[in-house]
Formats: sequence, structure tokens, C-alpha cells
Amino acid sequence: MTTTTATQPSLVQRLRGMSGEMIKFGVVGLSGVVVNFLVFWVCINGLNLASLRSNVAATLVAIATNYLGYRYWLYKDRDAASRKREITLFLVFSGAGMLIETGVLGFSVYVLGLDTHMEQVAAKVAGLAVGTVFRFVSYRTWVFKAMPELAGPEAAAEPGVVTEAELLLAAEEPHYVK
Repeated sequence: MTTTTATQPSLVQRLRGMSGEMIKFGVVGLSGVVVNFLVFWVCINGLNLASLRSNVAATLVAIATNYLGYRYWLYKDRDAASRKREITLFLVFSGAGMLIETGVLGFSVYVLGLDTHMEQVAAKVAGLAVGTVFRFVSYRTWVFKAMPELAGPEAAAEPGVVTEAELLLAAEEPHYVK
């Protein structure tokens, strides 16, 4: 009887494995940043809204566009068994990211006194950077969860795995009323 010990990949190997995901996350995020800054700029210059209100409006529009990119491009292969749960968690973590971003902006404007439009944009960039790291970790960990992978040929024979897969498929089937 032979036994094998599974080795855990090193941190460098895990980061290499995530590099494609991080690039796609960056592309979707960059498009969200463009939307975010365009709406922010229009709000503070064209509509003369206060910076915090402008930030909230801009971030909400960007959250909506980012969800589409994340769900249908980046994480299209991830578990979507419960869209209500996914959307709820996405909105919760996006809202927390927005609070981080708005908190940095508010601190710079109301505590540090940096209130010119360019200083507000710089503070928004700083807040967006911190919020982005938070969003990446939370989206990948809790919102767009990876489908469980089977450990090997013996895992396919386990009845628990088959039962769980059947339950997931049954949950996705449409229920028709007769």
C-alpha cells in the first residue's frame, strides 16, 4: 500500500495561479473606475453636488456596471446556485468598499481641509485603492465562490458528492405551475 502526501502550493505558486484572475479583476475594475470618475466629475462640476454625495452616486453607478463584468466575464465559471445570495453579498461588500472610499475622501476634505476639486480627486484615488483591495478579497472569498473541485478518482465515487451535485442541479431547474 502506498501513500502520498499532498503538498500545499507555496504563496508564490498561488499568486501565479491568481495572476490571470487579478488581471481580469483589474480590467473590470478599471472600467468601473472610469465610470466612477466620470460620474463623480459630472456631479461635482456639472451638478455642483457636494463631494461625498457625488462619490456615493458615482460609486453606486460603478457598482452596477462592475457586477455585470464580474458575474458574466471574470467569474462566469463560479458557483451561481443562489443569485439572490450572490447579489446580496456583492452589494454588502461593495457598500463596505464604498464606505471605505467615502471615509478616506471625507477625512481628507473635512479633517485635512483638502477641498479643491483636484485634491478631492486625489483623495478619491487613495480611497479607491484601499477599497479595491478590500473588494478583491471579499468578492473572491465570499461572493463569487469557486465550485468545489474533486480530489481525485476516489472522490467521484463518493455518494455525498453525487447527492450534493444533484441537489444543486435540482435547485436550478425551473418549477412550472400546472
